[in-house]
Amino acid sequence: MRVGVLTGGGDCPGLNAVLRAVTRKGISVHQHEVLGFRSGWLGPVEGLTMPLTLDRVEDVLSRGGTILGSSRTNPYKVDDGIAKLKNTLAEHRVDALIAIGGEDTLGVAEQLTHDGVPVVGVPKTIDNDLDATDYTFGFDTAVHIATEAIDRLRTTAESHHRALVVEVMGRHAGWIALHSGLAGGANVILVPEKPFRVEQVCDWVEQRFERQYAPIIVVAEGAVPEGGQEVLATGERDAFGHVRLGGVGTWLADEIAKRTGKESRAVVLGHVQRGGTPTAYDRVLATRFGLHAIDAVTEGDFGKMVALRGTDIVRVPLREATARLKTVPLERYAEAEVLFG
Repeated sequence: MRVGVLTGGGDCPGLNAVLRAVTRKGISVHQHEVLGFRSGWLGPVEGLTMPLTLDRVEDVLSRGGTILGSSRTNPYKVDDGIAKLKNTLAEHRVDALIAIGGEDTLGVAEQLTHDGVPVVGVPKTIDNDLDATDYTFGFDTAVHIATEAIDRLRTTAESHHRALVVEVMGRHAGWIALHSGLAGGANVILVPEKPFRVEQVCDWVEQRFERQYAPIIVVAEGAVPEGGQEVLATGERDAFGHVRLGGVGTWLADEIAKRTGKESRAVVLGHVQRGGTPTAYDRVLATRFGLHAIDAVTEGDFGKMVALRGTDIVRVPLREATARLKTVPLERYAEAEVLFG
């Protein structure tokens, strides 16, 4: 059997661990051939391939990013994209695909199953917003990076008696902001799930200053003020219809300075959160996902995604994973809110 594998969407710590697990078990246990498709869905559309051998994946476990490369290509938005994809699979004698990605990549995978392409999905996103799985790999690393940044920024905030606004990733779900904010002892955490009042944020900031401490505000890029809109880095939309967010941290820091008279600065962590070496947790979770994904392919259990439920890896329908986003429950946010100020 020849198995194709691709990594789509944003890069993420742990992708290479999945590729390693799929390749090693695929070759050593199931006697499959493993063919990597480069640059996400662009690979099978344009025939961009990279054979995955035991030697190729020998030293990739601790590497961030993806040795296959990625893209935000949507084959359903490419002229004759699905026909080209199927032709590539036939030309390279690929019997099944393993698609590693988030809501967009797996949304394409789910559509392809209805178009007769055998696909198994692996959940990947630092935002942890894929439904049907308790956690996605990459999230733990992103939280660790953001928490370390908050720890480091606290010392300079205290030294200069400034309010520091830390903008983290999170388009529609505030998991990174919530977890890193709690772990870093932030005085305010703002998430997309709950519109915020600037006046309330300023009250919390002033409470902190009254106690002779500098406040740290963690805000997800998709957080919005009451009655306001998302702050956009650009109005252009990608192949999946997403605009690029960014700038709410700077906007909020300016508002705090104007309303409180206190010096405020914004730090945008951006792509730092999803780069570099994956944590041990993400390496293990990604490896387990890869091992179970190649088993699902071998058993012909297509149209499924491997998922973490408790401590077990299970298989769920792709449609269940992509039907809706997993967002922060408001009761979970309320637990954190008592610590603000």
